[in-house]
Amino acid sequence: MFTRTRNAYQTKLVDPSTEWTRLRLQILLGSAAVVVLALVIGGAWSVINMLTGSQPDEASPASGSGTATSAQDQLANKQLPAAPLEAAQPGGDLSTGKTGTLQIPPPMKVGEVGVATGYPHTPQGALAQMAAIDSTALSSASVKIAQDVITNWAAPGGPTPESWSGVKGVATLLGSAGLSADAQNGITIGVEPKMGFVKGTVGSDFVVPCVDFIITVTLPGAQSQQVAAADCQRMVWQNDPNGSTDSTDSVGGRWVIGPGDEPAEAPSLWPGSPGSFDAGYQWLEVPQS
Repeated sequence: MFTRTRNAYQTKLVDPSTEWTRLRLQILLGSAAVVVLALVIGGAWSVINMLTGSQPDEASPASGSGTATSAQDQLANKQLPAAPLEAAQPGGDLSTGKTGTLQIPPPMKVGEVGVATGYPHTPQGALAQMAAIDSTALSSASVKIAQDVITNWAAPGGPTPESWSGVKGVATLLGSAGLSADAQNGITIGVEPKMGFVKGTVGSDFVVPCVDFIITVTLPGAQSQQVAAADCQRMVWQNDPNGSTDSTDSVGGRWVIGPGDEPAEAPSLWPGSPGSFDAGYQWLEVPQS
């Protein structure tokens, strides 16, 4: 399983149009509706729709700028199979079959805003970098830190401190729980990447990786609850103008979240369930040296 930097991922979800009190949030966390809390990172975290009962507009998929759809947009917008809310919850049947394993490279250093980095110029490196970006932003329980993360880890034309779903998720969750915008001790949402797959690549510099996480939500005085949630992101390689461009040299560049709308969502499935295997998820694993 994917033993990542011990920055537990943090995220949150609630309808910003609803006045959620701390009590209501605790009730939500203690019920089967905890699944709605699962989604917030990127286009895959569609919790708000679940909370409000509204459905996404399938007639207007995410797209890049311009009328022509690029190969990158086609890949990012390609719809993945949907999954019912119950499939994201623990307690169901686990598969006795087998699925593959994705070998994920370990980070080589710590970059801006404390984000683990130094991943290679490979699809697996893109997946690992996406996980590190999400982890640092969401585990901070701070709107400002989440904004700093996306400022430093998005390419021009990519998500901004105002538009990124990770920032919106942090702000929404903290506000719904009656906490301040910097409430690092008021709520803990741990996110562990367990399974994943590479949706596709366009050349060697554009990858859409998807990760299926286990999210653990804890409020002070409340029992922790768990749910699965999946996220996909556009990842692009940026060469370091001051360093080597050798794809085997981690200082020669880095993966960042690329320009365009966040990709179509991946199904949120409890890791190890038959559904997770059927969807093509594989276990994430860092090779032991």
